[in-house]
Amino acid sequence: MDSAVKNQALVDALVKNLPEDANEAQVSEIFASELFNFLGFEVNERVPNFNTRSGTDPVDHALRHNTENDIFNQTKTNPDILVELKKRNLNLAPGSKGYKDTFKQIKRYLLAENCKTVKWGIITNANHIQLFRKHGKVIHPATVCLEINPENIIKIATLVKEKIYRPQKALTVAVYNKKGGVGKTTTTVNTAATLSLLNKKVLIVDFDPDQRDLTNSLAIKPSQPSFNQCLVNESINIRDVIYPYKRKFKNLQKEFGFDVIPIPLDEPLEVWHEDKLRQEIDVTKLSEILEPLKNNYDYILIDSSPNWRIFSQSAIYAADVVLIPTKHNNFFSLENAAAAIKKYIPEVQRKRKDGGPLILPIFFNGEKATEAQMKDAKSHINQLIKDAKQDQNNKFDLLPYFYPRYTAANKNMKIFELPNYASIGKSAFSNVPAVYKDKMVREYYKSLVKEYFLL
Repeated sequence: MDSAVKNQALVDALVKNLPEDANEAQVSEIFASELFNFLGFEVNERVPNFNTRSGTDPVDHALRHNTENDIFNQTKTNPDILVELKKRNLNLAPGSKGYKDTFKQIKRYLLAENCKTVKWGIITNANHIQLFRKHGKVIHPATVCLEINPENIIKIATLVKEKIYRPQKALTVAVYNKKGGVGKTTTTVNTAATLSLLNKKVLIVDFDPDQRDLTNSLAIKPSQPSFNQCLVNESINIRDVIYPYKRKFKNLQKEFGFDVIPIPLDEPLEVWHEDKLRQEIDVTKLSEILEPLKNNYDYILIDSSPNWRIFSQSAIYAADVVLIPTKHNNFFSLENAAAAIKKYIPEVQRKRKDGGPLILPIFFNGEKATEAQMKDAKSHINQLIKDAKQDQNNKFDLLPYFYPRYTAANKNMKIFELPNYASIGKSAFSNVPAVYKDKMVREYYKSLVKEYFLL
């Protein structure tokens, strides 16, 4: 079937064939079948009612291209894409109950036992469609939830197809809190080191020019050209400002490391002056220059500035997800996390118009907490959640960002914690990530990457 025929068949599915009140079976038979044709999947590359091993209900469709000796609808193994369908009159508009329930459903399927190879999830009712990307245990939007009509269906389906067939390897993570002193740099460096120990290829970016703590903590002394020059001069290749950080340790019996984009410690602060930079770049620039690197790494971690200026805005814009460290004994860090979640990051989401970045739940970073202190912290968090829900100008549900395990049936208020451990901070003075030196610290950070990133 040539492309013109596929295009017309997909349009006809909406215009001529699909009833306005189509049930789920009709959406599947009339619309989804033509969508799958358009996306390039033959009939024997589709499995309806695929058993994900997540509860008793199967996902509506699984897709994967055949290989020479593996016909997908015969072997029913290693799917690439899961598709969850809904009846046409179910409200899938962003923010609706139908949307929230369907997102939870596709997320559960994507993380299920039988779906370890899955990279994409699609939800649609033939009025709306959204594509999600799976990277490890992170499920983040690859598009916004798009409204479908006969005039735009080819454009939207083409966008989905291009995303699926041109995937990017890296997950880009901005480590951010508008409050300083919460351990963003420590988190960035030790998370990168931990991922490297798990055989992941990692790039970290120092994008806090006021402090340059990341560059300093690793004792990197970059020469010309500099990162700043790369931002403002398109003729400079981003790869020319990347520095390898490698260390060989006897206790690990192997060399480990990651790549770094540093900021020269002796570079005048004037070249990073915000007014000057805004004349030459905007918040999209960091994303643009990192784009060619995204198939060279498994993870790109950005150490963001503790403010809401061009540096932090650019880091958030470039990210797939945002990781927010806080301190249980620093209420300002909790308030700034709430402000970032409720106000600042949504500004970038609206500008990007692709559904990203995804905001990950907060965690408590590296402070010993007494029972009384934890009680006070959660009391403060509860007030932040209550205030956000009652804000008449911008009602917002902060609950899943502070208590991600909380449900109506299970009122679990657990917040992930990195314990206080002296060698984490002390290692910065030796210019070596703590996870490379201390077994207990390695276990702490392994728990963090498993909590947020790895299955």
